[in-house]
Amino acid sequence: MRRAAVVAAVNQWYAASARPLPWREPGTTAWGIVVSEFMAQQTPVARVIEPWRAWMHRWPTPAALAASAPAEAVLAWGRLGYPRRALRLHATAVVIVEQHGGRVPRTLPELRALPGVGEYTAAAVASFAFGARAVVLDTNVRRVLARIDAGQQFPANSTTAAERAMADRWLPADPAAASRWAAASMELGALVCTAAAPRCGICPAAQHCAWLRAGRPAHDGPARRAQRYSGTDRQARGRLLEALRTAPGGVQIGLLLAQWPADPDQAHRALDGLLADGLAHRSGEVVTL
Repeated sequence: MRRAAVVAAVNQWYAASARPLPWREPGTTAWGIVVSEFMAQQTPVARVIEPWRAWMHRWPTPAALAASAPAEAVLAWGRLGYPRRALRLHATAVVIVEQHGGRVPRTLPELRALPGVGEYTAAAVASFAFGARAVVLDTNVRRVLARIDAGQQFPANSTTAAERAMADRWLPADPAAASRWAAASMELGALVCTAAAPRCGICPAAQHCAWLRAGRPAHDGPARRAQRYSGTDRQARGRLLEALRTAPGGVQIGLLLAQWPADPDQAHRALDGLLADGLAHRSGEVVTL
């Protein structure tokens, strides 16, 4: 069967070609997998490696993180971006301690109930930490399956029910093989079947790829969404948050807003957002983490 042949080839390729990421090392705990998945959301893996090492050294267990203040988690998050993830990871640690005896839960419903854990993250933790058979659909896996199976350059902008069904058909029945395929197909998308410059000549699935067989037709669906950062509210929030990280005693509101002089209204909006999200705290005219 074509799917079985592709899965076997990609899993074999992964065994020889996977990046030596620290959370893939033998002995990595389920908590280490949780931390890696939170950090890698919308962040390149290369930027996650050293922060992950530092985080796991400081907070090797959910209990260790739960015992620290949320502001410490935000401070340690550094320049990873989307700092609300730090608060959600802290909240997840608290729930794991209070409701699961300090152990990361194993089932998908329990994982989905954790703060900040969605469909993808729950499946990834179940698969990578516990070797479960779970449909792990990130951007890379979706692109690989769109090309191999559907013959399309890119998947839809949002995950569809048809995609989930297709991914489930590709998932081996054996949990161990399914877990390997989840990691291998993701790595294939990251290293070979990339968005901008796919390396079809070295792809272990090339002879079975519907998109390659069709001549690599260009995407003809809705325009792909491009993420803009420069000049956005997110950049303004990041600038203010960076100022707070370097000032343990806090920053006067006027001085803090001056960190984003280009648009005073946007600076106020950024500060309001930080306060509303619990990423910053105000006492009189002083703002702190």
